[in-house]
Amino acid sequence: MSEFAPICIYLVISPLVSLIPLGVPFPFASNSSTYPEKLSAYECGSDPSGDARSRFDIRFYLVPILFIIPDPEVTFSFPWAVPPNKIDLFGSWSMMAFLLILTIGFLYEWKRGASDRE
Repeated sequence: MSEFAPICIYLVISPLVSLIPLGVPFPFASNSSTYPEKLSAYECGSDPSGDARSRFDIRFYLVPILFIIPDPEVTFSFPWAVPPNKIDLFGSWSMMAFLLILTIGFLYEWKRGASDRE
């Protein structure tokens, strides 16, 4: 049972570390607004114009989606950053296959013109 003591301590302390900062502001927060202007919508210092629920062009969504592609590449490249004599042939070829799949995705994106500006 003593082998699991650090895990149990971690399981007790980690929720406290994350939940205490969330609960600390509540006793100090005021429930009333000092003036109604504070509760109004804010749009760069001027009154809001138009409906906030209008449709966006697909290009606004496409740019973040295309920027997500390099994130797993960087994340999965970290284990590959070991000395070459520590990684075996399977590790090298699995990383090459992963990079090949990402390259095919990038070439498909490029061919479709997803990153072109109009």
